[in-house]
Amino acid sequence: MPTINANDMKNGITIIYEDQLWDVIEHQFVKPGKGTPFVRSKLKNVKTGQVLEPTFDSKERVEQAIIEKAEWEYLFREGENFVFMDTTTFDQTHVPMKIVAPLLDMLKENTKCSVKLYDGEVIGLTLPDFMEFTVVEADAHIKGQQAAGGGKPAKVETGAVITVPPFVEPGTRIRVDTRDRRYVERC
Repeated sequence: MPTINANDMKNGITIIYEDQLWDVIEHQFVKPGKGTPFVRSKLKNVKTGQVLEPTFDSKERVEQAIIEKAEWEYLFREGENFVFMDTTTFDQTHVPMKIVAPLLDMLKENTKCSVKLYDGEVIGLTLPDFMEFTVVEADAHIKGQQAAGGGKPAKVETGAVITVPPFVEPGTRIRVDTRDRRYVERC
């Protein structure tokens, strides 16, 4: 495994710390007036989601995990597993519920997802930044209600509830930012 100096850590890389995989969320190089420089970091455990804030000596070596990234297309659900197809090799892989669970209410068939692999095992899935959905349930628009007056909850075809402007009605196609589940526009 390759190692890097702690002061070379970057946001988004994955390291091996205490024999587990951790994503670097934040890092800050600190050079105090007295003493040796150090790196203050915030790490998120890839499997459990636990967050730690360890400090490293700036010259300390940290083991960097080799993460493969691929584009896979979601095909269908099979029991407690979800079947994805690698878009380059056309191989199908069963991904367990625990990996897919955070995205479940926004995942549609034939969606191309970004997949992170470590030693051939799926450790993370990411939806496209923007996706289109059809609204299936929404409160009726009240005449005279202003769009600037906030929004209303609307349920989309996958079951996710999104806050939308008052004019959005059932049957409307909307674009949603999947990173923060925010309404973007009508399609």
